[in-house]
Amino acid sequence: MASKGSQHPYVNIFKHVKVEDWKKSAKEGDVSIYTNKTLKCPVFRIRGPVPANSYILIPKNSNQSLGLTGRFLYLLFKPTPGKYFVVHLDVAAEEGVVVRISFSNMFKEFKSTATWLQFPFLCGAAKDSVYDNTSKSARHGLVGPAPSSVRWTCLMLDLQHTLSAYVNRCYSHLKSIRLCANMSVKNVFTTDLLLDPGISFSEARVMGLASALGTGPIPREMSFPVPKGCFWHDLYDHIRFPSEGTKVPFDSIQKDGSQLEARASNQRVPVREQSRRVNLSRSVQDRVSLIQQITAPKTLPLNHIPGVAGIPDLGNVSTDQKDWLRQLPGSACSSSHRRPSRTPSDCEDTAVHVYVHREDGPSKPTEESEEEPLCTLVPRPVSLTASKATKQKKLLPDPILRLRHIIGFGGNTTKCALWTKAGDAVVYPCHAIIVSMKIHGNQQRFFVGHTDKVSSMAFNGDTTLLASAQTGSGGAVRLWDYHKGGCLAVFPVHGHSLCCLSFSYSGDVLCGVGQDRHNKRTVVVWNTADVDKGRDVTVVAKAHTAVDIHTMKITSFDDTRMVSCGRDNVRLWRVRNGSLRSCPVDLGEYQSVDFTDVAFEEGNAPEQHVDDRTLFASTQSGHIFEIDYSRVAVKNVRRLFPAQQQHADRREKWTFNTGPGIAINSISVSSSFCATGSEDGFLRLWPLDFSAVFLEAEHEGPVSAVCISSDSLQVLSATSTGNLGCLDVSSRGYNTLMRSHTDAVLGFSVDGLRRHLTTASADGTVRIWNMDSLHQLYDFASEDCPCSVAFHPSEHIFSCGFTSGIVRVFDISSGKILAEHQQLRGEVVGLTFSPDEQFMYSADSQGSLALYNSSEDNYSVVRIVGNAVARGTEQAPDALAVSSDSRWLAFVGPSEYTVTIADARSLDELLRVDVSVLDTESSRLDSALKVCFSPASIEHLLVATSANKILWVSARTGRLLREVPKVHKQQCSSLAASEDGRFLLTAGHNAVKVWDYNMQLDVNSQMFIGHSQPIRQLSFTPDQRGVVSVGDAIFLWDFMGNPVEFLTNNRSSLERSHISALEADTQESGVRLSAAMPRQTAPLPASPPPRLEVSADDGVGPGGVLNASMLCDEIPPFTAFTAPSSEPRAAVSFLKVTDLVNMSPLNPEHSDSVELTQKKPVRPDCYRHFIPRFKTSSFDQTAAAPPPQEECMKLKAVIGYNGNGRGNMVWSPDQGLFAYSCGCVVVVEYLHSGRQRHLQGHSEEISCLAVTNDAQSLASAAGGSNGNKSLICIWDVQNGTSRKTISYHRGAVQCLAFSRDDRFLLSVGDFVEPEVVLWSSQTFQLLSSVGASGPIHDAAFSPSAAGQLACVGSGGVYFCFIRAQSSDVDLQVQRATAPPEVGHVEVTTVCYHMDSILFTGTNQGHVCAWDVNTQCCFMTWEADEGEIGVLLCRGNRLLTGSNTRCLRLWEVEAVQRVKPLEKVCSGEDRGTVVTLEQEIMLDGTTVSAAFDHAVDMGIVGTTAGTLWYISWSDRSSTRLVSGHKTEVNDVVFSSDESHFATCSEDGSVRVWSTVGYELVVQFQVLSQACGCVCWSPVSRLDDSCLAAGYSDGTLRVFRLSSTEMEMKLHPHQVALTAIRYSAHGEVILSAARNGLVAVSSPASGATIRVIRDHKGATITSIQCVTEQCQKFGLEGNELWLAASADRRVSVWAADWSREKCDLLDWLSFPAPPYSAGDSPPPSMAAFCPDDHSLVVYTGYGVERELSFYSLTKKQILRKIALPHWASCISLSSRSQLVAVGSKERVLKLIKANSGRFQDFSHHSDSLQKCCFSPSGRLLFSVAFNEILLWEVQDL
Repeated sequence: MASKGSQHPYVNIFKHVKVEDWKKSAKEGDVSIYTNKTLKCPVFRIRGPVPANSYILIPKNSNQSLGLTGRFLYLLFKPTPGKYFVVHLDVAAEEGVVVRISFSNMFKEFKSTATWLQFPFLCGAAKDSVYDNTSKSARHGLVGPAPSSVRWTCLMLDLQHTLSAYVNRCYSHLKSIRLCANMSVKNVFTTDLLLDPGISFSEARVMGLASALGTGPIPREMSFPVPKGCFWHDLYDHIRFPSEGTKVPFDSIQKDGSQLEARASNQRVPVREQSRRVNLSRSVQDRVSLIQQITAPKTLPLNHIPGVAGIPDLGNVSTDQKDWLRQLPGSACSSSHRRPSRTPSDCEDTAVHVYVHREDGPSKPTEESEEEPLCTLVPRPVSLTASKATKQKKLLPDPILRLRHIIGFGGNTTKCALWTKAGDAVVYPCHAIIVSMKIHGNQQRFFVGHTDKVSSMAFNGDTTLLASAQTGSGGAVRLWDYHKGGCLAVFPVHGHSLCCLSFSYSGDVLCGVGQDRHNKRTVVVWNTADVDKGRDVTVVAKAHTAVDIHTMKITSFDDTRMVSCGRDNVRLWRVRNGSLRSCPVDLGEYQSVDFTDVAFEEGNAPEQHVDDRTLFASTQSGHIFEIDYSRVAVKNVRRLFPAQQQHADRREKWTFNTGPGIAINSISVSSSFCATGSEDGFLRLWPLDFSAVFLEAEHEGPVSAVCISSDSLQVLSATSTGNLGCLDVSSRGYNTLMRSHTDAVLGFSVDGLRRHLTTASADGTVRIWNMDSLHQLYDFASEDCPCSVAFHPSEHIFSCGFTSGIVRVFDISSGKILAEHQQLRGEVVGLTFSPDEQFMYSADSQGSLALYNSSEDNYSVVRIVGNAVARGTEQAPDALAVSSDSRWLAFVGPSEYTVTIADARSLDELLRVDVSVLDTESSRLDSALKVCFSPASIEHLLVATSANKILWVSARTGRLLREVPKVHKQQCSSLAASEDGRFLLTAGHNAVKVWDYNMQLDVNSQMFIGHSQPIRQLSFTPDQRGVVSVGDAIFLWDFMGNPVEFLTNNRSSLERSHISALEADTQESGVRLSAAMPRQTAPLPASPPPRLEVSADDGVGPGGVLNASMLCDEIPPFTAFTAPSSEPRAAVSFLKVTDLVNMSPLNPEHSDSVELTQKKPVRPDCYRHFIPRFKTSSFDQTAAAPPPQEECMKLKAVIGYNGNGRGNMVWSPDQGLFAYSCGCVVVVEYLHSGRQRHLQGHSEEISCLAVTNDAQSLASAAGGSNGNKSLICIWDVQNGTSRKTISYHRGAVQCLAFSRDDRFLLSVGDFVEPEVVLWSSQTFQLLSSVGASGPIHDAAFSPSAAGQLACVGSGGVYFCFIRAQSSDVDLQVQRATAPPEVGHVEVTTVCYHMDSILFTGTNQGHVCAWDVNTQCCFMTWEADEGEIGVLLCRGNRLLTGSNTRCLRLWEVEAVQRVKPLEKVCSGEDRGTVVTLEQEIMLDGTTVSAAFDHAVDMGIVGTTAGTLWYISWSDRSSTRLVSGHKTEVNDVVFSSDESHFATCSEDGSVRVWSTVGYELVVQFQVLSQACGCVCWSPVSRLDDSCLAAGYSDGTLRVFRLSSTEMEMKLHPHQVALTAIRYSAHGEVILSAARNGLVAVSSPASGATIRVIRDHKGATITSIQCVTEQCQKFGLEGNELWLAASADRRVSVWAADWSREKCDLLDWLSFPAPPYSAGDSPPPSMAAFCPDDHSLVVYTGYGVERELSFYSLTKKQILRKIALPHWASCISLSSRSQLVAVGSKERVLKLIKANSGRFQDFSHHSDSLQKCCFSPSGRLLFSVAFNEILLWEVQDL
């Protein structure tokens, strides 16, 4: 199709391709046209005994595509009765993959691969027919031939949802349709509308359905006829897929009867059913009684009069409109005088007043009212009445808060930053508040009134008037008197938003650009003359325009002229006679330019003539346009480049149209120079001729705005990262005025001793601020988002919690991480220290609560309690509260309806209060949100609830002491009490309230606004003189309520000592800290704080490491200081000021610049580069391998291939060598017999392999263990022994290669140390090494020229030459960059052609041909849509493999005929010089390949863990080696040991043959992980079944004989962790993560019993054995056990045929608190095979050991000590052998009776599963996706 728009509203496919002409469509077999009597129109009939032989194909050729983008496909068809039919739909995804969707009534179950989905189709029948009734009563429905009463069907397929849900792909378009016999078809069409065939057009009009709403009736030409008096659904079937009505246990397409039943039920006459008696348990009766009590109607006392909260009056801020402001932070909160009686009608429009209801009867306030609540005492509420004779008592002083500082900049925009005319202050927005800040002293003034974020600002010429606009639908413009701070006028925009404002120099005209309600760009000009004298603001002119406007400014010399710029245009505007006209500037050849800003020369000089005006315009491409204003033409164009660095390999200079230009975001011009702010983070100052940069300052983010002061001595710069700074031109000094978070502030903590504030933000940073100077001291960045922070009460230490559950403790002085804890699994919602500094507490969103010992240096874990805190993040970031005496800890939990008070030293529960039952008059259950202890009275616990109440609860008894309703309009998000017990702080939505703690006044609160987003946390400062609130920004308030002496008398001795020490230190400098009045200036430290540097030695693992850097805003530039344990460094600002040109008079002495950050190796953006899989385990160096020929077991087979390697498979077809790697083992396989030989010498994951040309030697490379260098092993292929081991590279080895004559071996390091090393293949001595400037991805030796090789990487192509002089060998390298035709790419692969031609591939899919002699690229073509990772050339055939899973074979013979001096692209008119011969799709990204000399056959490895045999001659692909890509969770043998089954995280269950290790069958469940699998206990394989448990709580049973799923059960709601058939197969025992064990019947699928004894702890293992239980005193014929993570084992006696199951024994093993960083070792138990009365247990405990427990003697008989905690165990049925795996990668085989053992270290990761075969002769061991099969002998 031509376009998506031409396909609306639908496409009739048969009509579109004219299917009856058979020109664009094809037919095969018996296809005919006949007139159907029911539809009364011609239809197509497709008949045939074999559906695949009779079909209609659209389009005709397979290389064509329909290109239909409609989301829904409608098929109007009727299956032939008694026959089968098939429909195939080829659908293209956006990733370029074609997925076939097939459905048929011959499919019995749903099957899927990555490119094929097969759905069973269940045919419907006439209502009440035999088939219809039978299908309703059947358990699985009826799948098979169509019934005789089958009806015409309208089938709707949601193609977009199907691709997204089943193969995780994004739908692009429909490619082709194949309709196979047997069916009749009327039509097929596609559309984006959800159509209902049962609704006529007249009914649709009545119902208001239209295509504009995405729905409607089906088109008339494709509808089914409905006779009068009949209903559509009575005659036809309508099937929608996906549908919610599926009743079979697998995905299928069938009629959904739920809607029809619902429609029918609405038409029935309602019949009341007779009530039935229900027996309720005691707990249910209590709950019902409680609900009845809560929902009972309530009555109000007759004299009930609600109190009202006061909202003060505001001054007049509007001249002509009603101002809906609530309150000004920093101004009076409430009026000093209040009229005793005032009604709403008496109120003035210019102020906000409070209305008090004076009705005699009870009043019913609305939800929106902000009424002052009454304090009610429990149990009997008391209503208070206001006295008219006495004066109302209110909270004093008024106002009690004054906004002092705001830390923040931006919000909606960072492009607004203005100078005042005097140049002593800057004005900028901070969300909804406008801030004016002095550049010296940081004093701030605030302009408050906007209700949404400020989007634009503008000053008039003398900066007396300030205009500001806000974003959002309710956009408004405000005019301010800047010096007085009052609002002069407010007028609406009547549009969506304003993005730009400009004031005229005189202040009489204001211009704005925005969008109206129809999203049309609008320019409005207002008359603002004499607005300060009360004159109204009127609209002068208004115009709509289609051109893009980025910036618009009024000229300084004429109020009626404006200039605008935008994408592809610069326009001049003028207002004349009430209309606004514009004309474009002739840009000449520069038509496609993105203009960003405009500025006039001379700034504001109205006396200059208009003809002398020059306009400057900046662009994203780096061009500066000089425009002649009078001639409306371009006068000059310049392009700005960064300073060019001289490189030896750069041979050409940047020209005007080449090179990376500076993307300029803002420009400002003065009389002597021009300032530009660019995307590269530089503020640059240029002379007006732009000849060279004479001053520049580097920022940490793109510069979004620049502004030169009126005296041209200072330049203001703003960045998109929220920084605001000022550059002093004369002194070259830079002053950072403000830094800010770029996202919401989630939490904070205050260090009262040092007056530091730390904040955690959603931008991923933790920052530490100085509360007096507002300077940012430290900035910690992390990929893991911080969410909660807490300062240590006295030390310079803070802790931080992250969304991943990690808690880290930082020492700020040393810059080190003191501790890192990973016990929590959810987001950290609470983090706090106890006041006595002994403990630290944390809580997460999963309900866990942790206690740490903060008196120890490592902050060891004391205790972790699960399911203690209410789940969710509603309580963040202050979910925990500690009493002031450090005795009690309070939190909401374990449910949201309860509050728990625990012992702060042990976490033992002391008291639990159910807040949902405290209010019996409410109709809704109340839940707790926040808790807070009162410091003055520790027995008072304050609870904020979801019903907008605050409850005072006794911490000793749980009794309700006081209740305050309707605290805020919305729920309270934070609360805090003052230390003197006089005041209370609450935050609700965007407002802060201060309350009288005792609630004894007539007006108990004052409210303050200013935040534009919900407040996340607020608190008093430790000195009680301030308040901090955070949300959109950081607000620092002065608290005016003077604290009493009670505060200083109750400080701890430790705190007093710190205060006295600090006061003694500051008396000399005359600066007072938090104990006194706020200091006016920040002290200059004698020893500035050191820079924080976090290294790998500090115990931080990769992935979530915090990068710490110190931002020394307080330290003067270029002041030297000494950091601990480091060399002296210069303490500089984060910005870097560099003097580039000596120009007078602006240039002083040259100043050095210092880099603050050290670059770390960054992984290149290409999959070809090897990255080892992340592991948390470490290799045990103490493990000793058994002596040769004395091993008790030998490695028999390795199952799988490591798809994470790169080039880790080799094949020599002439010598018959085939080798690959899996984990740390090299597998040499003989293809003719399937026998394996294993080369073992590595301990880490092998990255690559290389083989000599004579196939006698093999090289393998793997990373070094425990921080050592990578290890390269040289193997003798014939005898399988190691010839030599060599080491050089610090990081991983990227690739290995032998030279053609086998004289040299080349090894290449990864991006950590990109170095090319040349070795001698005879002695393996290092000959030469060369370092590269960037990562190297691939290398290859020349097959024809001796001593030539090539490497490719980020820097391009490296041509290398080996120069040998006597015994010295030198490696000479020449680099060539990638051709400009392919753009900025990574060159990823390289291979040689025989005739001096080199082929390279890129990460953008290009293949480049190079002349080796001239080292020039003479040809390029696009060989793939993705990155090319494999490139192989033999003769005139070139093989490419990419991450699009496509393997392609090219004919490149014509490349030799191309002249090397001329460049050729395959898409040019000269004709294609390369030909694509064949291509094939594989199951994953290609990572390795090896082919014969003719490239006819070869082997290819993919990331899916598969090795494929490719034969181009017969176009076939055969799976040679299969493996799991993701983690293997379980492996089990069948009873006869002929097969074994595995399951993994990708949801697959695979059955393998034990003989040839071949994959027999695979069962795949999408979007679920399979955690466990087991075999049914039958002797015959034909009757055996597999049961598998999945992460969604389902259990599926598969039958091997039919390779189908037999049953799907859902016995659990959470993931299954263990599953077993009973010993005789009567039931299936399944256990879940929540500790529940379900007993299910494999015959009926019903859940027979649920065992809850282990509830709350994850079940780790289940085992069932046959045993007569009479000797234990119980009835039963089998024993089974379950072990859980809480170190408990239950043993049961069962006889499932008689439905008996009794608890035999309950074992509990003690253990100390687990203090390690990761999760504790698992608890595992198993029966001894030779004596089922013995239970073997291991798990975390006092000692690392195996315990043998006797069920008869009820005691532990024997223990075997272990060197490591066990991660898996298995017991052999012979020789009393026990296999134990550990996290240290050691598999230990132990003789149980003697304790003798042997260690086997053949895995590259921690072992997670080991399993003996039933005979005990075979053993499986699993580490991640590595599966090793061992042959076991006696020990």
